[in-house]
Amino acid sequence: MTTPLTDRAALIRNRARAAAAPVTFLQEAARDEIEDRLALVKKSFRNPAVIRGFEDVWDDFLPGSQVVEDQETLPLEQNGHDLVVHAMCLHWADDPVGQLIQARRALCPDGLFLGVMLGGETLHELRAALAQAEADLFGGLSPRVAPMAEIRDLGALLQRAGFALPVADSVRLTANYASPLRLMRELRFMGEGNALHSRRRTPTSKALFQRAGEIYVESFGDKEGRVPATFEFIVLTGWAPDPSQPQPLRPGSASKRLADALGAEETRLKD
Repeated sequence: MTTPLTDRAALIRNRARAAAAPVTFLQEAARDEIEDRLALVKKSFRNPAVIRGFEDVWDDFLPGSQVVEDQETLPLEQNGHDLVVHAMCLHWADDPVGQLIQARRALCPDGLFLGVMLGGETLHELRAALAQAEADLFGGLSPRVAPMAEIRDLGALLQRAGFALPVADSVRLTANYASPLRLMRELRFMGEGNALHSRRRTPTSKALFQRAGEIYVESFGDKEGRVPATFEFIVLTGWAPDPSQPQPLRPGSASKRLADALGAEETRLKD
């Protein structure tokens, strides 16, 4: 039996703890990104659905929408929505393709899917510092930051899930912190603490965080000791297939040569 990526019970506990004094700027930036994408779509949506893990930011995002928790099986009616937004939780999914397939099935023909998630460049500074500190102190590594997908892979996942006109692009946000410890504390109140199933369950040595902080400042800090933290949003866009959508031409059906369109001289290859 395959070991799951995410300990769902730990993830739910992390989110509940964050709700007591939430740090929401990351969720708000993701929400702004989705709003900007929707503003470019010349279409009104009557039956939207939002899949989310952080209720404070997303529950009032689209008036009249069906809001559901991210979970393995999404309680969405097949062909029941003209818009599905997957909001900042796909990076915790054990089966992201399964999530995308369920979202596509929930869309009526020509319905729009918009997803935003954390990508592979997220917290690369912290990951490097923790890995080096653990290697220095203990001679090995343990899972501390969730592995996140690369943009080149996610476009292919949209295609595998059956979306038409799939697009994946990324947006980077850099936040600055007074210290690495302040960043690590704030991650807890974002609900993005370590919820990996394979995480070490024993208490972490304070020496590890102290050494990681030193490495972080040495490698990435400024003269005042402040450190940057990179967050990468990957935005996924896809449409439920419909005959009204633009279709690719069949090979060999072009009526003009590319060389003519570009004003270039064509060089024939030898057989």
